[in-house]
Amino acid sequence: MKPFMDSDFLLGSESAKTLYHDYAEAMPIIDYHCHINPAEIAENRRFSTITQVWLSGDHYKWRAMRSAGVPERCITGDASDEEKFHAWADTMPKLIGNPLYHWTHLELQRYFNIDEPLCAKSADEIYRMCNEALTSAEMSAQGILKKSRVELLCTTDDPADDLHYHRQIAAEGCPTVVLPAFRPDKALRPDQPGYDDYLRRLEAASGVTIRSMDDLRQALLNRIAFFHENGCRVSDHGLDKCICRTATEAELNEILRKGRAGDAIRVEEAEAFQTELLRTCAKAYRQRSWVMQLHFGCVRNASSTMFARLGADAGFDTVNDEGFTAPALVALLDLLERDEALPRTVLYSLNPADNAVIASVMGSFQTDSIGMGRMQMGSAWWFNDHKHGMERQLIDLMSMGVVGDFVGMLTDSRSFLSYTRHEYFRRILCNLLGELVENGEYPADLDSLGRMVENISYGNTRKYFGFNALLKSYKRGDMI
Repeated sequence: MKPFMDSDFLLGSESAKTLYHDYAEAMPIIDYHCHINPAEIAENRRFSTITQVWLSGDHYKWRAMRSAGVPERCITGDASDEEKFHAWADTMPKLIGNPLYHWTHLELQRYFNIDEPLCAKSADEIYRMCNEALTSAEMSAQGILKKSRVELLCTTDDPADDLHYHRQIAAEGCPTVVLPAFRPDKALRPDQPGYDDYLRRLEAASGVTIRSMDDLRQALLNRIAFFHENGCRVSDHGLDKCICRTATEAELNEILRKGRAGDAIRVEEAEAFQTELLRTCAKAYRQRSWVMQLHFGCVRNASSTMFARLGADAGFDTVNDEGFTAPALVALLDLLERDEALPRTVLYSLNPADNAVIASVMGSFQTDSIGMGRMQMGSAWWFNDHKHGMERQLIDLMSMGVVGDFVGMLTDSRSFLSYTRHEYFRRILCNLLGELVENGEYPADLDSLGRMVENISYGNTRKYFGFNALLKSYKRGDMI
């Protein structure tokens, strides 16, 4: 029987151990997609309890606690931090096989030097030890990033944001480079409540009065230029499903009018509006050598009751199995390619059944080379970033693509303690590659394979996203 989560955790062969310990383990982290609040980095937030840094805003944990019967008061309600921590500790032993069990204990080990499993019996002592550790300066927001060896991270930012926290972070010399990522979802959804209020914010930020589609296009282009000046090299679009519809300019202007007036908009109209503005943005991304990320396959806010109580991102989203992914995705990418508007693109689906679709579709658009394929399959996302989901994603990519050029892991998290997810991914990667060596399916040239592991863990990301020049600029102390 193997020890519980020791130094060789998830590493099932000598080849895997060599690949991880000699190559993957020491690699820095580039977290190109996360939801960390830049204000907390700029202000170098200090956390007074483990609950604040661990459970606040973490809808993964909230969802598990609800499934374990924990009352909402001890999840998002008015219970004390200690009560909420105890509710999480009580939940832990039930989560055998859940990635949250592994992540929780990796975080306890790496950040707090605690090897004891978390449960009701150990909760009091672990709560005390964690809170004591958080008094140290190295456990501030910037300290945790440094301790985690995070070289660069990209937050998720609305076009109307002024990015003053990013400028503050750069000016004050944070050890981690913190860049914005352009997330224009609200601008592209005239069918959503509050659209007119949002466009008023965008008008103020862009300096454009939005009376027509051309005005809206210009407002977005102005913000893309502003984001680029502030170091942005990545965009992100959240789509419920893959879409590709067209409409005339007159029809689009009418959809815009209805959106501002709060009138009903048909699904087909909303999709045509999204497609057109996605096309506008993608062309600008390509011109600036940005990477575009497309996240799709999600049903948001499944419980309207809980959405009314808690709002979005509270743990009530689900996998979308609506289908028709391949035709719509092909049509969208083909439309962009014909328009010379297809940038380097990362494709993510929340539905694991789409892995083969993504792998095959992106293989049809692997042109305009930068020394590696311009189309990437995104890492196992959200409900899939567990051991089996990561293995399936890697195996599907190996089987139908070029895993040696894969851009690796991201956190997609709001928590500063989530960086052990990169370790988790690297261990799974090394174990999978080690199995191929042990089975005689790949040569036992561990030095060559180790360099591949280093690239998947770090080097490919730095190259693909074009971060080399930015990192050199920051190391010289230059301002963007």
